[in-house]
Amino acid sequence: MLDKQLFRLSGIRQVMMMLAGLTLLQAFVVLGQGYFLAIAITNSWQRQPFSAIVSPLIAFIICYALRQLLNWSKETLADHFAANQSQALQQQLLERLYLLGPRAVAQSGTGKMVTLALDGIPETKNYLQLILIKALNLSIIPWVLVVFVLFLNLRAGIILILMFPIIILFMVILGLAAKTTAETQYAGFEQMSNHFIDSLRGLRTLQLVGKSRQYAKNVFAVSETYRTQTMAVLRIANLSSFALDFFTTLSIAVVAVFLGLDLLNGKILLLPAMATLILAPEYFTPLREFGSDYHATLDGKNAMNAVFEVLDQPVHQAQETLTLPEWQADSDLTLSDIDLAYNEQAGLSVDHIDLHGYQKVAIIGPSGAGKSTLLSLIGGFLAPQSGTIDVLGHTLPHLGQPAWQQQVSYIPQHPYIFAASVGDNIRFYQPNADDAAVQAAVNAAGLTSWLATLPDGLQTRIGEGGRGISGGQAQRIALARTLLDTQRRVWLFDEPTAHLDIETEAELKQTMVPLFDQHLVIFATHRLHWLNQMNWVIVVADGRVTMQGKPAELAQNPDYQQLMTKLRGDFDV
Repeated sequence: MLDKQLFRLSGIRQVMMMLAGLTLLQAFVVLGQGYFLAIAITNSWQRQPFSAIVSPLIAFIICYALRQLLNWSKETLADHFAANQSQALQQQLLERLYLLGPRAVAQSGTGKMVTLALDGIPETKNYLQLILIKALNLSIIPWVLVVFVLFLNLRAGIILILMFPIIILFMVILGLAAKTTAETQYAGFEQMSNHFIDSLRGLRTLQLVGKSRQYAKNVFAVSETYRTQTMAVLRIANLSSFALDFFTTLSIAVVAVFLGLDLLNGKILLLPAMATLILAPEYFTPLREFGSDYHATLDGKNAMNAVFEVLDQPVHQAQETLTLPEWQADSDLTLSDIDLAYNEQAGLSVDHIDLHGYQKVAIIGPSGAGKSTLLSLIGGFLAPQSGTIDVLGHTLPHLGQPAWQQQVSYIPQHPYIFAASVGDNIRFYQPNADDAAVQAAVNAAGLTSWLATLPDGLQTRIGEGGRGISGGQAQRIALARTLLDTQRRVWLFDEPTAHLDIETEAELKQTMVPLFDQHLVIFATHRLHWLNQMNWVIVVADGRVTMQGKPAELAQNPDYQQLMTKLRGDFDV
């Protein structure tokens, strides 16, 4: 009934104990409500004095008020718990994604992670609000009522007990079908989110190659698939609601028929018969509420499990007390005998890499060869299964150390631009940076002339995801973010110009290259003209570092010449 994942939440057992106590009290209040109402109706039928009717009616009203008060108390407690836990899960999710790094988001899909963090958390909150109360109501209230009914009328109590598991069995069958369908629908929702994000990102490229209208068919196909999956869930939900109402109504009708026959034959008095008839619907109410809300909680349950899947992904433990000196001209980073595997299809093997001081290092190779994996290893987002890493005089099992990552800046292909001003986007990592520092970063990143054309300069707002600005401008903003933190001397670039046209890339290159001085720059790229600015080249192929050296020396290697010819033919522009 309750997902075992719920018990991973902090304080869940204490909350359940409090809710169980309130529910037990509510069960007796419901019992009193039904019994006092039966007394009032019976006395009225028997034409007893008005005072004999008023007293049970007052007791009924008191029980009714207590029932509402207990309902409010339970909902307040559940709402408070759900709000705190959903907020904590969202915080844990964001922290874990930060520790896992950009590759984890890329593997799952940006749309899926955005949907999970923004839409999945509210659905999880709704699930927690509903499931605890409904499950405890179903576990406690019916059994308190049926014990009392057994004392009033044994046959009616037996009928109620027999019908309960039959309805439960039928609901389990429909619930399993609904669970499978809902999981398929939620997966479709994640796929649609990924597709939507990818479509927005690639819209300019699709327009440039004249495929934007054609691609609309793909968007329609994905959305139509999701619509079909949603309708399948609704069909099962409607069927289960109808079945639940039908069986509970039928059960109450059977009880009413037997009570009527016993009344006609004088086998039962009016008061126990009336109390039994009033309590019979209350006996099935928790079951009906649980069944009607079950489908409303499925998305939340799936979202919560998806959050826990991310939280269960292993992260390497950092040495919190580690201190490293700042990267200088005489600093060294050495990778030896590295063997890294992060899923069944991908990995990286490195015999030896030795980086010194303020080198300019290019990582080249075919798509999927392992360039981004090597960057993730150096950035500390992935940990090797074996090997030795020596950095700044320390031997470490991995580079996922705060002391190292505080010296590293990572600039991806698609830097994210937030719906905020240009200045706020530049200050994203340094929110307290003063105007002089921001202006210096703007000048160094080559944004001055562009900002002069904007009506409000640095205060001009940008659309979410960089809407309204070009790819080159987004990269310059990302570069300014990096330049704002002058303490970071290690720069990692993951093909930052891969999706820019050649004119924009040439302009950006003129801005970036002079800034490489006094930094260790590691630049993964397909664009071979960047090699002219590099003094060391690492070649990656099939998950292995196959060659490395100075560009002039490697140019004499036939294998390197063959690779360069292939890369120029496939990628370079």
